[in-house]
Amino acid sequence: MSAIPSVDLSDFLSDDPSQKEKFVREIGAAFEDIGFVALRGHFLSDDLVTNLYQEVKQFFALPDAVKAHYEIKGIGGQRGYTSFGKEHAKGRTEGDLKEFWHFGQYVENDPELAQEYPDNVTVKELPEFNPVGEETYKMLEKTAKYVLRALALHLDLEETYFDHYIKNGNSILRPIHYPPIVEEPKAAVRAAAHGDINLITLLMGAHGKGLQVQNHKGEWVDAIAQPDELMINVGDMLSRLTNNKLKSTIHQVVNPPRELWGTSRYSIPFFMHPISNMPLNCLANCIDEEHPKQFEDITAGEYLNERLVELGLIKK
Repeated sequence: MSAIPSVDLSDFLSDDPSQKEKFVREIGAAFEDIGFVALRGHFLSDDLVTNLYQEVKQFFALPDAVKAHYEIKGIGGQRGYTSFGKEHAKGRTEGDLKEFWHFGQYVENDPELAQEYPDNVTVKELPEFNPVGEETYKMLEKTAKYVLRALALHLDLEETYFDHYIKNGNSILRPIHYPPIVEEPKAAVRAAAHGDINLITLLMGAHGKGLQVQNHKGEWVDAIAQPDELMINVGDMLSRLTNNKLKSTIHQVVNPPRELWGTSRYSIPFFMHPISNMPLNCLANCIDEEHPKQFEDITAGEYLNERLVELGLIKK
């Protein structure tokens, strides 16, 4: 495929069984092929998106000394601010040309999980920053729940198979700022080629080109969502669970042409993670003689910890 397929979540939510089946078929085929899809009909309103970008831009425009106050030591960047160049892709040492913020789960009725996750960080300078972030988080989580229900049906599982694992899951909403490039970047890019750690990622339409997806021929394809679409991709956890039936596709954010180095880029992905004790053991119905088991048994929490070490966000 040379382009990213587009699907409409309202088909899945329809009372018409044939529309629902159409959505399951289309998203399943896309995730088996290129691992990316553009999704419309989600739960984000235009006003919410506008408000979030406004708050995010205001936060990243704060003085570095103010932002540094929100960089919390000892939690691997799971909440609050992570400063420029701290994170790098697996297998690389150059830091990506970005700074970012993490909103995490708003735990309901589970004191044990509330103890496991770090607290969200409140930005005192921007009274609407946290409320807008929380509402966005919940609308993207709701969207992701129905996408995973469709994928469960595609995998011949019970429709709500993932529901228990994603309720109060360790999901992250990450507003990213790629600042203007002020000098020759050497080997660094805005985000080096990588696969995501989690089950699925929902990406709000990034402001500006740059996201590229690698297809099966090794070619880089521009992934540009329409204003009313989310770009959704398979993460490594879902790839492991399905014995690579659903593809976690390598993607990157390339530096802009030199004439656009003076511009910022903003991007807001939502990384859908399950609770840490979810087993990622390959599903039995994804293993056969032609597709032998490719991955060792592991829990989501163990796998996440491995990957955060590889990304340089936590120490062994």
